[in-house]
Amino acid sequence: MSIKENLNKLNTQLPHHVTLVAVSKTKPVSDLMEAYNIGHRIFGENKIQEMVEKYEEMPKDIKWHMIGHVQRNKVKYMAEFVNLIHGVDSLKLLKEINKQAKKHDRIIDCLLQIKIAEEDSKFGMSSKEASTVLQSEELSKLKNIKITGLMGMATFTDDMSQVEKEFKFLKSTFEDLKQLNTFNCELKTISMGMSGDYQLAIDCGSNMVRIGSSIFGERNYNN
Repeated sequence: MSIKENLNKLNTQLPHHVTLVAVSKTKPVSDLMEAYNIGHRIFGENKIQEMVEKYEEMPKDIKWHMIGHVQRNKVKYMAEFVNLIHGVDSLKLLKEINKQAKKHDRIIDCLLQIKIAEEDSKFGMSSKEASTVLQSEELSKLKNIKITGLMGMATFTDDMSQVEKEFKFLKSTFEDLKQLNTFNCELKTISMGMSGDYQLAIDCGSNMVRIGSSIFGERNYNN
């Protein structure tokens, strides 16, 4: 199936309240433009350099989401245009995003990444760490960021009961943290679910899914 057919099929399947982030990492601009030309505007990249290059080439009404692990020294390259940063896993990173956003007179939306998987390779905060960050005085001083939700990556496994347990944990963490009435934080987004498990994620409360291969086909990492 073509990118157009894949996207149209997905758009008919997804509930209205769910935002689709088209994960375009490793894909050429021509593929992204195919999606753009049928009306898609939200693209997710996991490498800042690649996202910057695509941003410079593509129309400026696109909303760019940084979905990969973020190194603090690279925040400055995307601060001018990034729409949402999914993988925020420390207060230090929030401070750097705030600092760079301020230079461009912007407020950058961020999602706190919660570690829900059992794999050591996954980044993220514990729910307790997230709660501490949200209630910290330091966070209240950061005027150029806004925490708008949580993101989680499930364990890479065929055991869907394990994945479901992790998704439900993220949803319950979201509900707990939402009770904290803190400055520059308005939790409304739960970013969880990818090509292989987005239906389950939505059933568990996700309202933002990150889908790549089901739109663009398998990734080519040899480029």
